[in-house]
Amino acid sequence: MGSFKNLVFILVLHLLEGALSDSLIQLNNNGYEGIVIAVDPNVPEDETLIQKIKDMVTDASPYLFEATEKRFYFKNVAILIPENWNTKPEYVKPKLETYKNADVLVAESNPAGNDGPYTEQMGGCGEKGDRIYLTPEFLAGKTSEYGPQGRAFVHEWAHLRWGVFNEYDNDQKFYLSSNKKKPVICSGAITGKNVVQKCQGGSCVTQSCKSDRKTGLYEVGCEFIPDEFQTEKASIMYSQSIDSVVEFCTEKNHNKDAPNEQNKKCNLRSTWEVIQDSEDYKKTTPMTTKPPNPTFSLLQIGQRIVCLVLDKSGSMTIGDRLKRLNQAGKLFLLQTVEQGSWVGMVTFDSAAYIKSELVQINSATERDTLTRSLPTAASGGTSICSGLRSAFTVIRKKYPTDGSEIVLLTDGEDNTISSCFDEVKQSGAIIHTVALGPSAAQELEELSEMTGGLQTYASDQVQNNGLMDAFGALSSGNGAVSQRSIQLESRGLTLQSNQWMNGTVIVDSTVGKDTLFLITWTTDTPQILLWDPTGKKQDSFLVDTHTKMAYLQIPGTAKVGIWKYSLQASSQTLTLTVTSRASSGTLPPITVTSKMNKNTGKFPSPMVVYAKIHQGALPILRAKVTVLIESVDGKTVTLELLDNGAGADATKDDGVYSRYFTAYDTNGRYSVKVWALGGVNTATQKVMPQKSGAMYIPGWIENGQVKWNPPRPEINKDALQGTQVCFSRTSSGGSFVASDVPKAPIPDLFPPCKITDLKAKIQGDNLINLTWTAPGDDYDLGTAHKYIIRISTNILDLRDKFNDSLQVNTTDLIPQEANSEEVFVFKPENIAFTNGTDLFIAIQAVDKVNLKSEISNIAQVSLFIPPETPSLSPPCPDINVNSTIPGIHILKIMWKWLGELQLSVALG
Repeated sequence: MGSFKNLVFILVLHLLEGALSDSLIQLNNNGYEGIVIAVDPNVPEDETLIQKIKDMVTDASPYLFEATEKRFYFKNVAILIPENWNTKPEYVKPKLETYKNADVLVAESNPAGNDGPYTEQMGGCGEKGDRIYLTPEFLAGKTSEYGPQGRAFVHEWAHLRWGVFNEYDNDQKFYLSSNKKKPVICSGAITGKNVVQKCQGGSCVTQSCKSDRKTGLYEVGCEFIPDEFQTEKASIMYSQSIDSVVEFCTEKNHNKDAPNEQNKKCNLRSTWEVIQDSEDYKKTTPMTTKPPNPTFSLLQIGQRIVCLVLDKSGSMTIGDRLKRLNQAGKLFLLQTVEQGSWVGMVTFDSAAYIKSELVQINSATERDTLTRSLPTAASGGTSICSGLRSAFTVIRKKYPTDGSEIVLLTDGEDNTISSCFDEVKQSGAIIHTVALGPSAAQELEELSEMTGGLQTYASDQVQNNGLMDAFGALSSGNGAVSQRSIQLESRGLTLQSNQWMNGTVIVDSTVGKDTLFLITWTTDTPQILLWDPTGKKQDSFLVDTHTKMAYLQIPGTAKVGIWKYSLQASSQTLTLTVTSRASSGTLPPITVTSKMNKNTGKFPSPMVVYAKIHQGALPILRAKVTVLIESVDGKTVTLELLDNGAGADATKDDGVYSRYFTAYDTNGRYSVKVWALGGVNTATQKVMPQKSGAMYIPGWIENGQVKWNPPRPEINKDALQGTQVCFSRTSSGGSFVASDVPKAPIPDLFPPCKITDLKAKIQGDNLINLTWTAPGDDYDLGTAHKYIIRISTNILDLRDKFNDSLQVNTTDLIPQEANSEEVFVFKPENIAFTNGTDLFIAIQAVDKVNLKSEISNIAQVSLFIPPETPSLSPPCPDINVNSTIPGIHILKIMWKWLGELQLSVALG
């Protein structure tokens, strides 16, 4: 096996707007290098924005340095400037820096006014985040409610780099502890007041918060307003906007009881404890000198330059690989590569051959000419370095190789490939690798990893359409979103005698331009029938019998709706690929991006696959998302990805769908393919819930008076109110490598996954109602065997001495299938549960071979018995209806409780 130690896997599904990044950041002698901050192409040109980015990072660096006990600072930053901004002499060409691997994206707020900085975090505690999002308005200082920009940037950096979480909670701002109402803050030494602002008719008054008599908590709308002047130094993950706050919470001052994301996701550990566990911390020591200010490079995106480097060695005759290469190459040249790009072509066997110098794609003419250069015959050996060197020659005849792209396809081994690694690094080119078949050189991943390129694997299983998907995934990560190719469908089927392959493709309103239907076959030309949404038959397919493919380019913009197809053939395999582009330059298309959680799958550690589905900045909810994972031995596993906030999924309803993968069957490469389908139940969430972002301070206490900030822009908490969306997307653009997989039969070493969404509440007569999402037998797959539930009145005892804590009788609790909702009601026994008692609960799931999950998040209930309602009227004496009171003859007494005692009397 080649060296896969630093293998980087990125599964890219088309239209990389807001793409999942493959960061270039490195920590060098305490300084972070290679940070990429990209300005979105839709941001209007504004030179002052560049200076504001510089100011933010420059201010953030010493704050970060002091907050981390003199360990870390920002050393250098690359600012990516859009191609559509004016060029300047100080703007240079990027090398490996792209929008795809940007660590920070500066983009217009969506919707307008929603300018809070936030970080996308798909993983769990201690796992790096994916990207920081900022707006021009935030950088311009128009959002003072988040504090100084440099401090807020450090807050976001902690999310991004060290996988810590917020120590406040917008959904639950107070909690009960020993019958006392406490704000969700960290540390507990932060001072302030609990007040509510009540407005009517344009006039607002500030009042002390009233208690809810049923829950013991404060009324809805109550806010904790911090004092402007504090002495407490922690914590940055609560509110870095407080002047005195210059540290992260430590084990000593961390508020472990507060129900915030940090406690829920990090097992009650403080942010500093998590940071101390990071690789960054472990490989550094505090500096003894003051660090220098950050340096900045200004990089402007240019035209796309790409050279195809295609293997035509003798092994390409196996299984019609050369024909499949021609089919996939045509898809790339006819559709995937964007207008205005420069494209060249090199083929290689034991030597290299320049088939085309760089040609700019201005029309269909250049595309057709390039397709005629694809290799038609295969023979000879395999010299990958020869092909790469010729590609560098082709590019250098017109442009520097910095930032150019090379698409390298090979099916063979080459024991000399490492001889050109240094040349590849020095070239500044990005190498995308396509490994075809089981014997492709195992060093390919190293080429992709060292240059930030995509790595893909396509098996010889034609019906999986993997090679077509690999080339279809190679749309640009830069430039206008409207120019990038989107794959709507990719399907294959092996047909017997005169069988039909029938199906539908949805063209939604966000796509339709340059729509291409492409069909391939393995022996004879099939019958092809296609109807548009009006029922009109499409008869203009171009048929290429030599490469065994037919394609139809829909003129203009394809009709929105359901397109139907029927393909008939005998004893052969057919595939269908449908691609399109955005229907307009202003309406963002629905995009799908994905990644794996780590570089390699080392048995028995599970992999996690993530797919993010968005329309611009808005997440798409309740889509049906499935992933097909195929091993090098041809075994395929299909999983449904979920956005339920349980198992592998970090946050519910954020448009990121996730699932564990444990079904290893062999060592080597695995390909990944994702389908996303939106139907009548799919919705767009109006505003992304900013779970990982700096806190919006509602106001300050100044000289004893509450000074309110403007209210935070409304967050739509009911995703069901979003617009319904019907769409289809499918693509594959990545692979990962598995190692240490034992020979069959593979032992069951996979426990149930950790329960992360345990909730508890008091119900009825001191009963406790628990709800959670069921884990599986193997992480989030299958059905667990049993649950162990334990309780304690001491939260740390429950965390640290779970097995010694009091166990709840769960005889009647039978686990349901993974991802089902579990409900369990019990009455605490053998433990004092009286008014004011805080009770902590945690669960462990056990599988059929007695493997146990991690301890769940810890849920808390506080027994609050409302005080008796006082009588509003004095007690009445016993009245004898036959008695008389001087001056009054009592005719009748009516007792009617309406908040007062009413008497009906007649005067004597």
